[in-house]
Amino acid sequence: MSTPAESTYDKPQPVIDPGTKPFWDAARAHRLSIPRCRACGQHHFYPRELCPHCHSDQLDWTDVSGKGEIYSYTIARKPAGPVFAADVPYVIAMVTLDEGPRMLTNIVTPDVEQVRIGDRVTVRFEDVTPELTLPKFTLDKDPS
Repeated sequence: MSTPAESTYDKPQPVIDPGTKPFWDAARAHRLSIPRCRACGQHHFYPRELCPHCHSDQLDWTDVSGKGEIYSYTIARKPAGPVFAADVPYVIAMVTLDEGPRMLTNIVTPDVEQVRIGDRVTVRFEDVTPELTLPKFTLDKDPS
């Protein structure tokens, strides 16, 4: 858990629209919530109006475990712009949540060289502004 940034957050921020607002509201409350289809029972991510599995519009937002494993990753050694310069190196990963969907995120770790495909991870929340909290993941094997 972290505290909100003082007054500015210079990095790009997501567009929060009616379709994604439940996700961002849950994140602000330090919960990971994703859509689940009432018709087929499948979770999905990214949020959308129809279930990608059965095309039903009968969706509910459900809190999930925040646990998963790394499906794929890359280590960014050059910043994606000046506002990311202090962060390099950092890990960008596709995490398969235990509930099934995959989520693009960051892996927060003191040693980016220790990250491996298949590593177990757990969500943590970074309060970057009073209005925005980002879900990121940590390695379950990290001592920190």
